[in-house]
Amino acid sequence: KHGETVCTAGVREDGSWVRIYPVPFRRLEEEQQYRKFDWLECDLVQSRRDPRPETHHPSDMTQLKVVGHMGTENNWRERRKWLLEKAAVHHRLAVLIEEAKANRLSLAVFKPRQVLDFVWEEDEREWNKQKLAEMRNRDNQGELFGEETWRQVFQVIPKLPYSFSYRFTDADGRESELQVLDWEAGALYWNCLRKANGNERTALEKVRAKYFDEFAKTDLHFFLGTTQQFHFVAPNPWVIVGVFPIPHERQLDLL
Repeated sequence: KHGETVCTAGVREDGSWVRIYPVPFRRLEEEQQYRKFDWLECDLVQSRRDPRPETHHPSDMTQLKVVGHMGTENNWRERRKWLLEKAAVHHRLAVLIEEAKANRLSLAVFKPRQVLDFVWEEDEREWNKQKLAEMRNRDNQGELFGEETWRQVFQVIPKLPYSFSYRFTDADGRESELQVLDWEAGALYWNCLRKANGNERTALEKVRAKYFDEFAKTDLHFFLGTTQQFHFVAPNPWVIVGVFPIPHERQLDLL
């Protein structure tokens, strides 16, 4: 309906989660285009079309502004404070599934007990041409963002030809496989593909080396979310919307 938009998840200062959708990210002014771990300010309105409790939409996209950034100084101290201390960290997937079914939760921090593997599957290589045409030709009545020229001039980004997933166990020993929808995994694949001169197998192995071999050395956490389509109906509606490979806390030597 709104063309190319993004869904942004984040935490408030009290540690509660919020989902902002839709955001026409590539159509924002340059100073509004935020990075991961930026602090944002924006008036939000509870979504009437999406029943998930965290979902809101901006009341006025022109008011959205970046007001700060959480860096990695002092062993990621600030990110650790807001995302692992202020926000609740979950260890049992069954509890999260129950919370989603009751519509009490659709975003969460999750700590796997053991990461078993990082895998990929081949996916469709092209966007649905009919849906692209419908998006470009949609009647502009009720256009949320107040402008229409983008429909004819915007560039379609390449479609990721593979889907990625983590296999892991939780605190109960339950083994699961969840798809990784983190945009950074896709960006890494395209970067590796260019460096590998188009060799897809090499690019995929390099993505796995990052997400499995390298991240296994960290205190790896997942940011989980549910999709609106499967929130109430899937046996397990959760997917990995972000990966948080935070360094282990350093133990200070006492003299």
